[in-house]
Amino acid sequence: MAAKEPLVITAKDDMRKWSRKMRSQGKSIGLVPTMGYLHQGHLSLIQEAHTHSHLIVVSIYVNPGQFSPSEDLSTYPSDLHGDMLKLKSLPGGVDVVFCPKNLYDYNNDSDEKQKNKNGNENLGAGGGDGNGVVSCVEEKGSGHETWVRVERLEKGLCGKSRPVFFRGVATIVTKLFNIVEPDVAVFGKKDYQQWRIIQRLVRDLDFAIEIVGSEITRDGDGLALSSRNVYLSPEERQKALSISRSLSKAKAAAKEGQVKCRELKDSAILTITQAGGRIDYAEIVDQENLKSVEEIKGPVVFCIAAWFGKVRLIDNMEIDI
Repeated sequence: MAAKEPLVITAKDDMRKWSRKMRSQGKSIGLVPTMGYLHQGHLSLIQEAHTHSHLIVVSIYVNPGQFSPSEDLSTYPSDLHGDMLKLKSLPGGVDVVFCPKNLYDYNNDSDEKQKNKNGNENLGAGGGDGNGVVSCVEEKGSGHETWVRVERLEKGLCGKSRPVFFRGVATIVTKLFNIVEPDVAVFGKKDYQQWRIIQRLVRDLDFAIEIVGSEITRDGDGLALSSRNVYLSPEERQKALSISRSLSKAKAAAKEGQVKCRELKDSAILTITQAGGRIDYAEIVDQENLKSVEEIKGPVVFCIAAWFGKVRLIDNMEIDI
């Protein structure tokens, strides 16, 4: 089968026009939002999208709105040429690759940008996370000032150590939904909190979009696939296997009747720290509302974030007993 050459679109208006034309022909559109540096996990999301829609749009955009100035925006891995080759070789291919340059550029003149940049000095009262923490968008004074928040679901887990992250995610996903106008959007369950936040956003704001959660893709040794894995040294990568192993151990223990969350979490934390990891969080939460539970009485998900060297990894495992 010949490789399918996707249409590359960079302008918002062109993307919207294409989607509306296709939908006028009765075609359904599936969106897979990514930040690029595609791996097998991303490709599995695209395969999932094929089962839900006629046409596939993959967005590639490293969103500055979800990074604080102290995080790794400038070093986030990128390989657009490699990404295109992977998409072309994928069975069924993709129809459009939407790779805008800057979704926060509103053609403001330089004076207006400077005013906005100066104004960011006083963002503590209403900008950023409410405590003076801002994203890379605000730091650069782009003029963007409208943000989407899913207020309760964003607070725990990754939201504790990354206070602007989910505000940025919810906003960029809303922008992509308004630009691409998909019928279906597919998100990976590795970013479990993100998936639940997007589900709630779609429900609360009445988007007519089906949100599909796709299962975690792992390497043969169990490590959850992530674009950041490329930064792990061979030794750190081996140590990082302690995350998935501790999750599997906890799931097996729960199936055998160990339902006290404190003991399950302590065991996982010990396993990871003994391997050389530094825990950000290890929480067992309700699968729907993400509230911490003390004892497993229904469907939960065990979520872990840990540092190995300079790389922060997240993973999770659903537990149904």
